Parts: sequence; structure tokens; C-alpha cells
Amino acid sequence: MAKKATKSKPKPTKKGSTFKLSKQNKIILGSLLMLFSIALFFSFISFYFNWQDDQSLLSEFKDRNELAKNLLNKFGASISHIFMYKGFGLASLILPFLICITGIYLFLGLPLKALFKKWIWGLLFIIWISIALGFFATSSPLLGGLIGFEMNDFLQDYAGKIGVLLLLVFGLIFILVRLFEITPEGISSFFNSRKEAISTEFKASKERKAAKDEDTLSTSFDDDVPIILDTYTHKTEIPHLEKEDGLKDFEINTPEPEETLAMEVEQVIEEPEEIDILANKLVDDFGEFDPTLELGNYKFPTIELLDQHGVTGGITINQEELEENKNKIVETLKNYKIGIAQIKATIGPTVTLYEIVPDAGVRISKIKNLEDDIALSLAALGIRIIAPIPGKGTIGIEVPNKNATIVSMRSVIASSKFQKAEMELPIAFGKTISNETFVVDLAKMPHLLMAGATGQGKSVGLNAVLTSLLYKKHPAEVKFILVDPKKVELTLYNKIERHFLAKLPDSAEAIITDNTKVIHTLNSLCIEMDDRYELLKLAMVRNLKEYNTKFKARKLNPNDGHKFLPYIVLVIDEFADLIMTAGKEVETPVARLAQLARAIGIHLIIATQRPSVNVITGIIKANFPARLAFRVTSKIDSRTILDTSGADQLIGRGDMLFTQGNDVTRIQCAFVDTPEVAKIVEYIGSQRAYPDAYELPEYSGEDSGTSLDNNVSERDSKFREAAEVIVIAQQGSASLIQRKLKLGYNRAGRIIDQLEAAGIVGPFEGSKARQVYVADMVALQQILDNE
Repeated sequence: MAKKATKSKPKPTKKGSTFKLSKQNKIILGSLLMLFSIALFFSFISFYFNWQDDQSLLSEFKDRNELAKNLLNKFGASISHIFMYKGFGLASLILPFLICITGIYLFLGLPLKALFKKWIWGLLFIIWISIALGFFATSSPLLGGLIGFEMNDFLQDYAGKIGVLLLLVFGLIFILVRLFEITPEGISSFFNSRKEAISTEFKASKERKAAKDEDTLSTSFDDDVPIILDTYTHKTEIPHLEKEDGLKDFEINTPEPEETLAMEVEQVIEEPEEIDILANKLVDDFGEFDPTLELGNYKFPTIELLDQHGVTGGITINQEELEENKNKIVETLKNYKIGIAQIKATIGPTVTLYEIVPDAGVRISKIKNLEDDIALSLAALGIRIIAPIPGKGTIGIEVPNKNATIVSMRSVIASSKFQKAEMELPIAFGKTISNETFVVDLAKMPHLLMAGATGQGKSVGLNAVLTSLLYKKHPAEVKFILVDPKKVELTLYNKIERHFLAKLPDSAEAIITDNTKVIHTLNSLCIEMDDRYELLKLAMVRNLKEYNTKFKARKLNPNDGHKFLPYIVLVIDEFADLIMTAGKEVETPVARLAQLARAIGIHLIIATQRPSVNVITGIIKANFPARLAFRVTSKIDSRTILDTSGADQLIGRGDMLFTQGNDVTRIQCAFVDTPEVAKIVEYIGSQRAYPDAYELPEYSGEDSGTSLDNNVSERDSKFREAAEVIVIAQQGSASLIQRKLKLGYNRAGRIIDQLEAAGIVGPFEGSKARQVYVADMVALQQILDNE
């Protein structure tokens, strides 16, 4: 009987060990504490005015008819007597403030951990003030309370008055240093700064006085001369002198044009330095620009919104299965006279990697060709041989586990690798064969191509990508454009429209499902790209990160059109459907964005279930170095998406291969279920949002017809014949005109545009034939005669 190598049992959680208040109960309890603190405060204040009268009645308070002079009557007199007289005296006034702060924290739902420190320091203050007042007011316990009075008496019996005084001084130093962080250097710098401020003010006052005297003197001589203030330099202009008798003409030297030009150039050269100085001053005064301030109270989704699927204690190792697979691999290779010098196993969530070192002289291609034979001996769903493993002198054989472990999105998001990731757009895909969290930066990919057969995990992969970004980025930092031709996969994200989504100005829905809107959105995104490049050129930077850093440092003027630019992530769920219906109209802007948009923070994620060459063309592949393949049906599809085989050997259910242009990594995609995504978007959507979604530039689709087409005199000589062909066939296409009238493609295209302008055929609809608006030849004749 084989034993398991490790057993990891989750620790049982004790029910009822944690006490949590609901939001309503926190508001109620907080209100109670705030009102109670107000009552205590007025009771304590009233004690010092009425304590003598009320103290004599304390024993008679059981009598209902007796009244106390305290503002809160018998309750106030009793509780103030306990705290002020028998307690800590004047120091007890700190207690209502502590209770009030606690109530405020509960009422507003703030974290209560910070309260612990406030209470510790508050109690230390109460004790120190009580002892200090008891030390200086020895005649009566009213100021320091009975506790302060008795503690002084006790301490003086052992340390004397000087000892108690030294203890009080030490307590004061402890409080000043630890709480207020006062140091000798700080005190010295404070007095030095005050000294400098006084001396500066004294000098300034002397200068002002001298200037005033000078002004008085000058105005006494020049009362009749008007003083003109230059609005640019703020200096007084020298008035023109009138020529008097006996006064010779004098010359006024003005700079030559070349000298003036040199002065202007010098001024322009100095401007960047002045901008930097101004920017530094703005940063000193206001701090760096923070784009998140508009939604300053935004709270990131909590880890509790995600479920812990599968086993929480990690991967359970089945030693018997490992031994059995190892023996079968060795035996199969031995049958083909291939000796093994060493073999070891690395266990992952769904796949185990067996690394083998063959004997000297064994050809690697010989082992590679035995892929099907090893799969047969192991009775596995599909194995993958890596010969050799990059960076290692071994050959890898990946064998699916009989009992796969689900990788939850929660475990991936909670991992330190993701939490501490210093990336612009971190994406946690899942876990590798070595059970390590796999995190990549979308900003460095810079675009991602996803493919896989139906039901193999593409939609879950897209949700994992979006969830990663929602957990890591503020709404001000990233915006999504979601294209969902299937109309059901991405509709959940509608709830975060005003937080994270971008759309066209006239669009009602942020999730794009209509093909026409897709074309307009892609072209609008191209306009956004061009606008951003123009801003980068004016700012003299190379990429979005440098631009935003410069903008945050207040070195770019918003009056010149500069603004903080968020990252934009375009997600297309089913690219093949768009290519089928719109063709070049979609492929052209996608290719243009893929080529140019990486520097200005626009990144594309394209998914398709049909990775054929007519969908994923060479232009698109060339600009998508990052590829992600789920299980596909054939080796051809695998080579189309990855440029290598292997995706056809995956086992499905989130098993995927990822490449970024070099090595291929096998990953088990993190599982995030639809209810989890719903909870996340609900959490974000319930918070304060921007007034509207992020607006893309307006794009107006160009009409096929032009004013020239409507001009009857400019029509093609074959226009009437073409119209008759179209109406008889009831099919509006340029290819039909080509065949019937034996025309070239360009001429047939111009005629079809003229037919559209004349109202005979409808607008362009992608790969579909245009709709014919004229039912028969009689109607056509009427249209042509009326023109």
C-alpha cells in the first residue's frame, strides 16, 4: 500500500470565535458612544461648579424627589464623582474624547485597528496628567483626583519629591519623543528658522521704509510727470523729455534688429528651465498631480469576493501514480533501446513534468517520435514532449494527472508574486507546472492573441485577465473597450461602465455587440491613437509612462490640451465572426493599432475559437508576439497560433500554452466563475463613479456614395445596363456587374456606388450582398425617367 508523501489538511476554523458587527449595528453603537461621550463631558465640566452641593446629596440619591445641580442631574453627579473625585481628576476629561472617537470610527465604518493606539496613548496621558496635578496640588484631590493624590503619596514615600519630579519629567520626554516625534535637532531647527524669519522680516521692513522714503523724494521733484506702468515688465516707463531752448539733441540707443532677435532667442532658450522651476514650485506647493483624487474614496475589490475552489491545502501528491508513470516511461523507452541515466518529476495542478536525462549517444529526435507510443503506454489523454527543455540539459515529458487540482483565482490574486508585482498592467493567468503563480505585464507584451476550441476556457481566460486588472488598477488608470459579438460573455461588465469602460459619444451601451459599432469604435480608437501621439510629440517624450510621469510632475500645461492618459485595453471576444462579416474594415484598423498603439498605452486582446490563416493573418500575427493557446483540434491550428505544435495535445478545462516570442510555458488557467465576476462588478459598481464612461473621439463613417455619384451627367455609360442587371437578379454586388457586363473591378465598384447614391441598392454590409430597393423593371424605369 503506497503512502502519500505529504498530507496537507486545512486547519479547522472555530465557529463563533470571531465577533463581527453588521453595518447597521455599528451605526447604532457608534451613535450611542458619541452621545454618551457628550453626556460625560457636560457631567465632568458641571462637577467643578456644583460638586460641593451634589456631594452632600450622594447618599440621598435613592430618594426620587432629591435633585442634583449637575447638568445631568443624579446620573451626572454620580459618574462625575466617580471619575473626577475618586478617579483621575481633570485628566478624566480625556475619556469622553476617546469614547467619542471610538463612536465616530464605528459610525463611519472605519477600521478599528487604529483605535488601539489612540486608547493606549490616551490612558498614558490620563495617568501622567493625574500624577502631575497630584504632585503640584497637594492640598486637595480635586485636580488630580484621588488616584493621582494617592499615587503621589505612595511614590513620595519611596522616591521623595525630587524622585517623583524626575519620573514626571521622564514621562513627559517619553510622550514628546514617541508621540510627537520631537528631537533636539527639530527644536534647534525650529528656533533657527524663527530667528531667520525675524531677521528677514526686519531687513524687509528696513527696505520698505527706504523705498518709501525714496518714492517720497522722487515724487516731490516729478509731480508733473505721469508715471506709466509697463504691463509686461511691471517697470515704470521713462517719460519723453521735451526739447527746450539751449538743450542739444541727444541720441536714444535702440538695439538693432539682429540684437533684438538674439535677445528673443535667449529668452526662448531659457523658457524650459523656467518651466522646470515653475513645475518644481507647483510640486512643492501642491504635491504631484494625483489622477485618482476624483474617486479618492474608491475601494479595490476584496479577496473575499472570490471563492476558494478545490483543495485549499495545495496539491496532493499521489506517490503510487508517480511511481507507476515513471516505470511505464522507462519501460517504453527501454523497448526501443533508449537508456535513461536519470529521471525526476515536477508535480503541477493538472500536469506532471517528468524530466529525463538519456544515455550518451541517444538522438533526441528518436524520443520525440515516440510521443504516441508513450501516450499509449500511459493511457493518458495526451502527452507533450519537450525536447530539449530550454535552459536545461533534459528532455521533458508532460503527463496529465488522473485527479486534476482546480487553480482558483483567489489563490492567484492572493499570491505575493501578484500583490508585489511592479508592473504597469499585471495579469495573473494561473499556475505553472512547478505550481508557481504566472504573472505577466500586458504593457510589455504589448498585445495578446488568444485561441482555443469551444469550451476549452477562452472566456474564463478573458475573465481572469479582466479580474487581474480590476484588482490592481484604479479606474483613473485603465479603461476597457469590450467587444462581444456573442452578446452574452461580457455583458456582466456593464455595471462598471462609469468606472472602467470606454465607449463612443453617441453609444447607449458600453459593451459593443453590433458589427457596425465595432468598425466605428476601431476607427475612433485610431483617432485616439493619433491624438495621443500628437500629445507625446508636444511633450517631447517617447511613451505613455514618461508622458504621465511628466504630467504628474506638473511639467505639462492642461491649457495646451495636456491631460492624464489612462491605459486603454481593447478586448475582442470572437474575432473570427468580425472577420467573416466585416473583413478588411476590421482587419485594417486592428493591424494599424497593433503596429503603432503600444507606445501610447493602447493594448489589444483578441480571442478566437477558429485560429485559421484567413482569420489570424500574417499582418496580425507579426504584431502579436504574445500568444495564448487553449486546446485546439488539429496540429495546423496549433502551428497557426503558436508557430509550433503542442496545443492539440492539451487536456482542456483551462490547460493552456503561453509564449511571448521565445519559450512556450504550460499553465493551468485560474478559474473564476460567473457569480464571482458578478460579485466583483457589483462591488465596484455600487461605489461612487465618474459622471459618464470614458469617451472616445467621435467618428463619422464615410458614406460610399459622394456628391459626384448623384450627378446624373457624371454617371458611367454602363449605369443603366448595370441597374437592369441588378434589378433582374435582385442581388446588389460589384462582382455580378463584373461578370455580366465584362467590366474591371474598379469600374464595377464605382457603378455600385452610383447605384447606391441613386437609391437603387443599399449600403455596404461586409461580405453580404447589398440589398436591392427596386422591385422590378417598371419601378426602375420610373426612377430613371424622373431624374
